[in-house]
Amino acid sequence: QVHLVESGGGSVQAGGSLRLSCVSSGYTFLTMAWFRQAPGKEREGVAAIDRDGETAYLDSVKGRFTISKDDAENTLYLQMNSLKPEDTGMYYCAADRGLMTAIQVAGLIPRDKDFDYLGQGTQVTVTS
Repeated sequence: QVHLVESGGGSVQAGGSLRLSCVSSGYTFLTMAWFRQAPGKEREGVAAIDRDGETAYLDSVKGRFTISKDDAENTLYLQMNSLKPEDTGMYYCAADRGLMTAIQVAGLIPRDKDFDYLGQGTQVTVTS
């Protein structure tokens, strides 16, 4: 049975940092990503990483967020620095059993509905 468990969310002032974690179990995933959803808005891709370590980022987080993974620990991370109030939202971990080539080929984050699994989410609130 597959499980994706996110942690690390919380409330932080603008300019602060948070590190999100997502522990996966039940399968070795070739593509993983972070999505977020703010109230009243659609879910959007924040960052993605594939088996080979290729990454893709949402333009508004480039230079501030870093996605990484620890394969030995089956853990995906999202280091978020210089947080802004517009980064507020529920952050979700997503995982796919396949290698999603859009990351390597076009530097794009695949759509959330293209992933096999989505976690329950962890809330991030950035206050001004």
